[in-house]
Amino acid sequence: MMVHFPIGLLLVALILELIDWKRKSTGLRDAVGILTWIGAASAAFSVTFGLLLSDAEQSEGQTFEIHRWAGFITLGLAVLATISLRNVNRNIYRSLLFITVFGVSFAGHYGAMITHGDDYLTSVLPSSVEPEQEQSNEDPADFVLTNNGALNPQQIQDLNVEVRTILAHNCYSCHGEAKSKGDLRLDSKEAIMKGGENGVVVVPVHPDKSEIIRRITLPKGDKEAMPTKGKRLTEREVKVLKYWIEKGALWPDGKQKSIYRVAALEPRTPELPPASGDIVQPVDRLVNAYFQKNKIAWKPAVNDRIYMRRLYLDIIGLLPPPEKVEAFVADERPDKREQLAKELLNRNDDYAQHWMSFWNDALRNDYSGTGYITGGRFDITKWLYASLEVNKPYNWFVKELISPTKASAGFIKGIKWRGTINSSQRTEMQAAQNVSQVFLGLNLKCASCHDSFISDWKLADSYAFANIFADTLLEINRCDKPTGKIAGTKMLFPELGEISVNASTEKRLRELADFLVQPKDGRLYRTAVNRIWAQLLGRGIVEPVDMMDNMPWSEDLLDWLASDFAANGYDMKKLIYTIVTSKTYQLPSSSVKEASDIMANDYKFTGMVRRRLTAEQFSDAISTAFNPMYADSAVVYKLLPDDIKTRLPFPRAAFVKNDPFLTSLGRPNRETVSTSRTSQANLLQALELTNGSKFTNTLKQGSKVWKARYATSDSLVTALYQKALGRTPLEKELAAAKRILGPKPNEESIQDLVWAIALVPEFQLIY
Repeated sequence: MMVHFPIGLLLVALILELIDWKRKSTGLRDAVGILTWIGAASAAFSVTFGLLLSDAEQSEGQTFEIHRWAGFITLGLAVLATISLRNVNRNIYRSLLFITVFGVSFAGHYGAMITHGDDYLTSVLPSSVEPEQEQSNEDPADFVLTNNGALNPQQIQDLNVEVRTILAHNCYSCHGEAKSKGDLRLDSKEAIMKGGENGVVVVPVHPDKSEIIRRITLPKGDKEAMPTKGKRLTEREVKVLKYWIEKGALWPDGKQKSIYRVAALEPRTPELPPASGDIVQPVDRLVNAYFQKNKIAWKPAVNDRIYMRRLYLDIIGLLPPPEKVEAFVADERPDKREQLAKELLNRNDDYAQHWMSFWNDALRNDYSGTGYITGGRFDITKWLYASLEVNKPYNWFVKELISPTKASAGFIKGIKWRGTINSSQRTEMQAAQNVSQVFLGLNLKCASCHDSFISDWKLADSYAFANIFADTLLEINRCDKPTGKIAGTKMLFPELGEISVNASTEKRLRELADFLVQPKDGRLYRTAVNRIWAQLLGRGIVEPVDMMDNMPWSEDLLDWLASDFAANGYDMKKLIYTIVTSKTYQLPSSSVKEASDIMANDYKFTGMVRRRLTAEQFSDAISTAFNPMYADSAVVYKLLPDDIKTRLPFPRAAFVKNDPFLTSLGRPNRETVSTSRTSQANLLQALELTNGSKFTNTLKQGSKVWKARYATSDSLVTALYQKALGRTPLEKELAAAKRILGPKPNEESIQDLVWAIALVPEFQLIY
């Protein structure tokens, strides 16, 4: 409400000023001055008390940040407008006043979103009907709304889970362990029955006498309505809570069942469906069962050119040479695709050079940036390259990262940030977060600050896990405020083993590494195969790949791949071979209309999701098809094996420091773990490819070479199409290209042609 006063005053001042602009009235001008002064003062009042209120309420989030900074900026504008009233040209004053009124309104809008929810405007329109109300006429076929008799133990358990789910999603942010407004908590039976500072909120058997029901059924906008922020409970959710109270607010004894899905930890080897016709490979048999269940028909495999390009880019990150493409198309061996996969996987250096980018993202390994200058961060480049080159078994790969040598210690040492940092970003907590995310598909970031709202992980769990990496026990900080409590020391999954609390840090890390890579830790290996599947087919079996408790679209496929991975000695190349030689991998690619469709709960797998070349793949494709993107001097040779110059076919983008060009195409800064990159085109990418100096200079330099090498337009166009797209141009393409080049190619026309080909989907996408 505080923001309404300055908005009104300044708006009136603006209106009077506009009237005065026409009438030139001294009285109006004086009134404008008084209103402007009072408006600026009340804006300062609003900002000051808004900050005090936000601190008391512990407000946070993007909406709050926009509201706060908009308030600061418009306060400054109000002050400038007031000063300019007497000392500056009147037109400047009017402009500042207009901008100030707009700014205060903008800040007020975001303030209202904080207090009344994002839909505070649309929800009060006469035409507004909430989806829940539209659906409320349907009587849900659920036992909690239809069973009028006594409930059996399983029904009590299911009802309790549903009630706690409703409370967790709608109430815990204000009435949980991290924050208890009105001294009320709703996250346990004892706390609910105790009530808050205003008395009990649940009266068993009597929903009509229960304060919680009264609050959640009050009209939206009522100062006592709950929740105070965000969306209201649906009609069905209210009905469930009423039913639960009618039944006596039942709460089963014994171990409390999780309200969130928790994936099994132990490995499982599912029985393979029978082979059928040419559906013989295990991956295909499992996918065939999924297709039959979902009434999806198999499509013909992609042709040789598409498969070869897809395989080259996925395994070694390079375009196939034109002569290799033609030889592969002409090859009549029935197993030529399997042989090609073996050949590429045996190119150890090319394989390592491509997969470095994937693991650099995941392990936060970069060549410059935060921490490198100050000695607060250490690279693992040489160790990582050597591990990929020799195809180190994944269990040893993980062990050497968690219980590290000097060469591999940079991962768990994290970044020692300069200056004061949030307690959830101290190096020990970074190690806990990174190990859990990368190797277990578990995001601990929320639970590093407070109990998670999206999982069962508690703040104490995060600190206990972080203590494995710490030289001294850590004090628990809740939302960056010390609690005075010291965490214990234990695994996230205690069933894997018990850490020696009083042992040295080195020994604890050795124990942690040994426990995590045990064959019985099925989660470690499911997470790994899910990441590789996502990298090769554009979407994980579980998505997002860092939330392995989510439901996979095929649990049997995920479990079989993990089991086979373990049976084959945790061999990454064998895993990749198994996937890329399947008929499933060879299906035509599909696209999604929206990026969010990939994450949808009702996602249906039909084949590889079409995706853009990564920043490194695109740069290397330009380098091999036309002209090197990077000079030899750009490669970080000092961080790589001593003889790397003899192994690199050209300066590959994976080994240059990040720059604006690579950033625009999606390469992350690697200050945080990045286990997937967006494949959606964006404005920054479009601008960089059309006007960016890096790409333009590359085309300019290359055009000189191509002009000297190819005397005629026909030979130049044919060579360019073969190198860039792996085929000769069609007649209409040749004709169009020749119109661009003219009778005699010049440097500018060559640049235009290469630019046009580099932007076509056939070049930019993996089909």
